[in-house]
This record gives sequence, structure tokens and C-alpha cells, in this order.
Amino acid sequence: MTATATEKSTPASDVLHDYLGRLRSGDMGALPSVLALIALSAVFWVARPVFISQGNFANLFTQGAAIAVIAMGLIFVLLLGEIDLSAGFTSGVCAAVLAVLLTDQGWPWYAAVGVSLLVGVGIGLCVGAVVVKIGIPSFVVTLAAFLALQGVALKIMDNGRNISIHDGTILAIANKNVPPALGWVLWAVLVAGFAAIQYRKYLARTRLGLVGETGAVVIARVAIVAAVTAVAVLVLNGERSRNPELHSLKGMPIVVPLIAVLLLVGTFVLNRTEFGRHIYAVGGNAEAARRAGIAVDRIRITAFVLCSTMAAVGGLIAASRANSVDPNTGGSDVLLTAVGAAVIGGTSLFGGRGRMRDAVLGAAVVAVINNGMGLMGYSAGTKFVVTGFVLLLAAGVDALSRRRTRQQG
Repeated sequence: MTATATEKSTPASDVLHDYLGRLRSGDMGALPSVLALIALSAVFWVARPVFISQGNFANLFTQGAAIAVIAMGLIFVLLLGEIDLSAGFTSGVCAAVLAVLLTDQGWPWYAAVGVSLLVGVGIGLCVGAVVVKIGIPSFVVTLAAFLALQGVALKIMDNGRNISIHDGTILAIANKNVPPALGWVLWAVLVAGFAAIQYRKYLARTRLGLVGETGAVVIARVAIVAAVTAVAVLVLNGERSRNPELHSLKGMPIVVPLIAVLLLVGTFVLNRTEFGRHIYAVGGNAEAARRAGIAVDRIRITAFVLCSTMAAVGGLIAASRANSVDPNTGGSDVLLTAVGAAVIGGTSLFGGRGRMRDAVLGAAVVAVINNGMGLMGYSAGTKFVVTGFVLLLAAGVDALSRRRTRQQG
């Protein structure tokens, strides 16, 4: 006889007990990054109250957008226990291709974006093929690609030319806002989609007779997500202009729903598809995955392709925010910050553990550090020191949690 839904559900107290048990066993998840985000925000709020202003809140999204997207792509590679040091300059090269096609060649924006993304796919395919088929460590291959792509970017831009972007559609991505009413519509769609996913998961576990969460826990999770995102939309829809009579500035930046869509798609791919399950399997134990019949080589190459493609999207966002592309686009600290964002968010450098949300959370931490310390007048050097310390702390938490997991069996 089939058990009822009530018999299969776990009381809320048991859910909390299970969560605490996972923490004790070393599965920290996103907790460290969330606590860091709250603590840093509180410190900067006290030090500089303007940190929580509507204008600065919107700036945080645009400042961390490109890093978040590049970090999302790196998640696929990091889950395999690999690294892609070329992701930063991949974004730069793709942005350069976009700028040349738009400004010099006069192409329409959709064609230029398509070619730019194809360049990202090609770079990822080449890097992945060399790593997988020849067997050279990804660190060496992507370091070589890092240097080569830097040269390619210089060649595309005539050894240092700055190319301005004038296309209104591209510039709008990081510089324009969604109308307030449309922002609420997008919020409703997001919450409804999240609720549907949670309800589907709840029903699936119930029908299979698996012990799951109570309906109250599921509803509480949806309510929390709805409340947090509603506050964000409410703040972003407020007037941010100092002279609203001359120029009104309301609504969430267009880049926010773009990141939300990429986050939802990436999360679906990792959590709900066969490819995603194979990514985790290969990252956990490649030989066991091969013996189980998983096409390990194909999975690894595809991960590098996805990483470079997302880097191309990140380059597009960076070009939009800067209104131009120069040889430094994708260079400087872009790569290290993106890798740091993924690790700070909770993705393991040892492979097999991480989620797409880690990129967004980690990028938020990095953006808060840069923004808050900038408001407090600290130099770029101090920002790098603090960010490096946070990254080291995150890597230490990861190492300790994995050791704790092994001890717990």
C-alpha cells in the first residue's frame, strides 16, 4: 500500500536537524558566502550610509554583472576539477570582435553578437580538445591561451586602439533600465517559476515514496525568495535621479533579468539534465564515470565550450558598461576575480561540488568589497588585499569541509 503524502513528509524540525547535520559533516553550501555578504554589507552600511542608497544598490548589479557571468561559465570547468585561465581574455577577444563588427564594419547588433558568441564557442572547443585529446593539463593549456588571446586582442584592435560602441541595443544592456511595471511582471514570472519547480520536486519525491519536506517548508522557501526579490525590485523601482524633473531614473538595470535568465538556465542544466548529472559524476570520479558508460571526453570538452561561451557574454556586458573596448578589456584582474567569485560562492577547486548560484553570490561579495571600500576611500591595492584574503578564507573553508566530509565517511 502506498504511503500518504503526510507520512512521506519530514517535519520542519527534522529538516532543520538534517541541515545542521550536513553542516557538521562539512557540507557548508552557500552559507559562508551569504554570511560574508551580510557582514560586509552591515560594515559598509555603518561606515558609509550611502552604501544602501537606491543608486548604489543598482550600481552593485552593474559592477558585478560581467564577473558573475564569467564565473558562471567557470563553474562548469571547476566542477570537473579543471581550470580555465583564458576566460578573461576570451571575453576580451569576443568583445573586440563585437566592437569591430559594430563600429568598423557596420553590422547589425544581432549578427555581431552571434559572431562574437561563435568565437567564444570556437575558443572553448580548441582549448577543450587540446586538454582532453592531447592530455596537456588544463592549467598549462589555458595559460598558453591566456597569453595568445592577449596578443589576438591587440591584433584585432591594431595594437592598442580604443573602439567606441554606439549601438543603442548593446549599450542598453548595462546602461538602461527595465520599466518599473515590467520589472514587477518579471518578478512575478520568476517567483511563479521557482514555486513551480519546488512544487514539482515535492510531488516527484512524494510519488516515489521518498522522505521529503513538508508543504509548509516548501511554501516558506518560496515565500522567502518572493519577499527578498520583491524588496530588491521595490528598491530598484524607486527614483534614483538627483534631478527627476530633468531625467527620471527608475527600474532595475536590464542586465539584472539577463543574469537571472542565465542563472535559471545554468541551474536547470546542472540540476535537471543528464549532462549536469554527468558533470558532477566526472568531477567526483572520472574513472568511475567512464566505467559507468559516461562519455567523459565529450563532457569535458563541452564544459570548456560552455565556459568560453559564457565568457563571451561577459565580454559583451563589459563592453556595454564601458561603452567601448580596449586591449585591457578582459585583462587585469578579470580572470582572477571571476575564479575568486566562484570559489567564494562555494564551488570547490577540487571538483565535484558547486552550484550555479555560487557564481552570483561570490560576484556579489566581490562587488560589495570593491564598492564599499571605494566609498570609504581605500586604494585599489587595499581592495586587492582584502579580496585576496576573502578568497583564501573561502578556499580554506572548502579544504576543511572536504576533510570533514572524508572523516564522516
